[in-house]
Amino acid sequence: MAHGHHDHTQGHQGHGHGHGHKHGTKDMDWATMIPHLERGAEVYRPLYTEALQWLHTERPGGTGVIVDAGSGPGAISLQLADAFPDARIVAADPEEALLARATQQFAAAGIADRTSTLRVELPDSIDELPHADLIWAARSLHHVGDQRAAIAALASRLNPGGTLALVEGGLPLRSLPRDFGFGRPGLETRADAIEDTWFDEMRRSLPGAKQDTEDWTALLTDAGLTGARSRTFLLDLPAPLPAAGREMLVDMWERRRSVFEESLDAEDVATLDRLLDPQDPQGLHRREDVFLLVAHTVHVAVKA
Repeated sequence: MAHGHHDHTQGHQGHGHGHGHKHGTKDMDWATMIPHLERGAEVYRPLYTEALQWLHTERPGGTGVIVDAGSGPGAISLQLADAFPDARIVAADPEEALLARATQQFAAAGIADRTSTLRVELPDSIDELPHADLIWAARSLHHVGDQRAAIAALASRLNPGGTLALVEGGLPLRSLPRDFGFGRPGLETRADAIEDTWFDEMRRSLPGAKQDTEDWTALLTDAGLTGARSRTFLLDLPAPLPAAGREMLVDMWERRRSVFEESLDAEDVATLDRLLDPQDPQGLHRREDVFLLVAHTVHVAVKA
């Protein structure tokens, strides 16, 4: 599973912390990505705090063992530890550098006695995960060729009464007005369309890729789980953004500039160059109307 992030072009996700190898990034130096992943996780903290509070109230029983499947440097593992103070947290990831950082984070937070890390390749080695009362997999499953089989395998690692929580879908990130004063209006919409095409090609090229309707609650139910339900959580950071949010957006658009260059027309490329110019008063580094608005959806179901 790829390290879940908020934007498919960023390499790791979901949490802004991680879930294995994303297609095309196997040789990435993940240690150098740790500051970016942790900054993204900090920006998204309010969204995941609310999501985990909801998950805590929705769970039918206690939580003994929680597996963060694709933990990266442990940012969301820490939030899981806060939300479930009586649980033991297992941060599972294929990247040694990220797990080492997670261990440091746990020690600094004073929770080393109830946390551990596990180096495991996902989804190939899902059966190496410990049996758990809650498995959390954030924005990672879409990097697995056979999503249906991966969900069934994760469900098999649940204890009776355990919950599987997937973070998939939601709404695309928005950070700029439709018309922000130069270039053609609607740049973000055009970038979304390019990313959708890129994402579809990525999915088709994954090992064992199978096309499945991304009805996540139905997939959870088909895996033998019960009570499947979903809820969407909003991150709404109005302008002017704090420094971490602005830096995260600059990172995102720099990656998009690199990945999408051949798919954008010359005018949009020139617009991105202006947006990314630290000296341009209308660029992302300086303009005061930059915001962050995005929604992530959590899908949960329980093993009977």
